[in-house]
Amino acid sequence: MSFSASSRSQSAFYIMLGGSLVLTLALGIRHGFGLFLTPMSDEFGWGRETFALAIALQNLVWGLTQPLTGALADRIGARKVVLAGGLFYAAGLVTMAMANSGTTLALSAGVLIGLALSGTSFTIILGAIGRAVPVEKRSMAMGIASAAGSFGQFIMLPGTLLLITQMGWAGALTVLGILSLLIVPLALMLKEPSSPSCLGEEQSVEQALRQAVAHKGFWLLSLGFFVCGFQVVFIGIHLPAYLVDMRLAPIVGTTVLALIGLFNIFGTYTAGWLGGRLSKPLLLSGLYALRAVVIIAFIMLPLSNWSAYAFGMAMGILWLSTVPLTNGTIASIFGVRYLSMLGGIVFLFHQLGAFLGGWFGGYVYDKTGNYDLVWYISIGLSVIAAVLNLPIKEQAATTKLVTA
Repeated sequence: MSFSASSRSQSAFYIMLGGSLVLTLALGIRHGFGLFLTPMSDEFGWGRETFALAIALQNLVWGLTQPLTGALADRIGARKVVLAGGLFYAAGLVTMAMANSGTTLALSAGVLIGLALSGTSFTIILGAIGRAVPVEKRSMAMGIASAAGSFGQFIMLPGTLLLITQMGWAGALTVLGILSLLIVPLALMLKEPSSPSCLGEEQSVEQALRQAVAHKGFWLLSLGFFVCGFQVVFIGIHLPAYLVDMRLAPIVGTTVLALIGLFNIFGTYTAGWLGGRLSKPLLLSGLYALRAVVIIAFIMLPLSNWSAYAFGMAMGILWLSTVPLTNGTIASIFGVRYLSMLGGIVFLFHQLGAFLGGWFGGYVYDKTGNYDLVWYISIGLSVIAAVLNLPIKEQAATTKLVTA
């Protein structure tokens, strides 16, 4: 079936709009989970490791299933995958509201919401966008959609805190579960053309996988993304509690996370814009190096409300700016035919890092009474990720593979 230029443009617009709104909801809700750590742990007498382990499990399930949901989206389209993810999200949040033990928390916040995020987050949405827009606009389009996820973090964090204050943690989770059902009608906007012209030379799934695993840049991207996952989940889950431990008011932690979301709108948009003009791997190296500088300044300088806010602003610019650059690099090297699947594999490494960052932060705190060791590890990992991305080249890989 052939599509006129105007039809393709209209389809791309609806995919961009629907996908951006899905990311706003899915990531906006997800980034507020750190606000539930203290009230739930206090009510049930849990150590911080219990809640942290559930969120770490969420990231692990999300990562392990992401290549599978990505491959499914490549095969049947993003719309059906996102619709199922929205239903899982609502079920997970409502079940989490009824959790009264570490096991039920792990099943709800960990397994169900992990599956939900696998179907509603970056890999699926950016894969659909990458197939829908022309190559010259791809990096910018991915940056805009990623910025929408950041806007969700900014706008929904204060709302989540207000819900917890007014209704308690269980009531807040129930309301968020109802809100997440909006993902279902938004998924209907993600109707991709049946034969988009941008897919290029046809490959089998097996050929695409062989090509990727034989490419050094694919593994360097994956290892660098591991660092991103470790840092963002550790900070997202443990920063509010860390600031309270340092005798700052609870509202400061919420404000910092909201500032991260606000400034990441600009960061991801700018990263997408720059990614269409400069080397994406070199930009990634610079981002990771700057993260090390920002974290060093945060933990070494005297802590105050304003220094915490400055950290949120600086880290926000660097927060999810890695996402459009990483996915854009995958598309540049391997094309967009299996972008969701290959992006899902790289994202698996992100989530392995996220699991470690979320769980290890709680473990270290329960053992030592502080987060110092995790901050130092985060600095070291930033330097490693900066070095790993330097040798990656954006040259398109050959599609001529020998079948077994």
